[in-house]
Amino acid sequence: MGIAILGLLAAIVLLPRGMAPEDVHGAIKSAIEAIPPRPTAADAYEKIRPSVVLITSQSDDAAAEPARGTGVIMVESGVILTNLHVVSGARRIELTFSDGFNSEARIIGTRPEHDLAILQAQALPDDVVPATMRSTAGLRPGDEVVAVGYPFGIGPSASAGVISGLRRDYVSPEGKHLLTNLIQFDAAVNPGNSGGPLVTPEGEVIGIVTGLLNPTEQRVFIGIGFAVPIENAAAGIGLSPF
Repeated sequence: MGIAILGLLAAIVLLPRGMAPEDVHGAIKSAIEAIPPRPTAADAYEKIRPSVVLITSQSDDAAAEPARGTGVIMVESGVILTNLHVVSGARRIELTFSDGFNSEARIIGTRPEHDLAILQAQALPDDVVPATMRSTAGLRPGDEVVAVGYPFGIGPSASAGVISGLRRDYVSPEGKHLLTNLIQFDAAVNPGNSGGPLVTPEGEVIGIVTGLLNPTEQRVFIGIGFAVPIENAAAGIGLSPF
């Protein structure tokens, strides 16, 4: 935006002398209209939505309710990132793509130290849209972010907020795993958001949502969520985009 303002000022300074006031106003209006608008949470949602999938996993206990979470398409061949805790112990994993297409999936890799699982879709819709990634280098507390996923299986849903902190540690609710170097954010997330993308206003993935902090037994959002930086997630599937 600062560059655009400088361009506007330069355009005003370079206006020919003797221009009529209405011509000056017209030139200023044209220069203002040429400034691209800042991307919004709605723009981010539209950009990432085709890359987000609903994950339904069924355990060996046929009487148990299926678990639901979120995944994000990283490679056009149907490689999908999600949280390990979303699919751990699953007997059957089913994906629902943004266009409603359904497919089973299998686990092709895990990174327990980052609570990440890598899935391969068994079948693909006609149009597969991999997510665009962005390095977390240069991120600052206060930067805007959007979380997209399936909280309680509802979605895809978007929530907006800011980065609250960087390089945070988080212990899973069961106390079994310590995750480190996480992005802390305040965009609302709830059970079902796990494995979904945390994105910039431009719709670029900077992290994979992995947990929420709540000292009560309700496990609903109170303002602190965590995401694994995309560098760690991308390394799990052999991508080094940065």
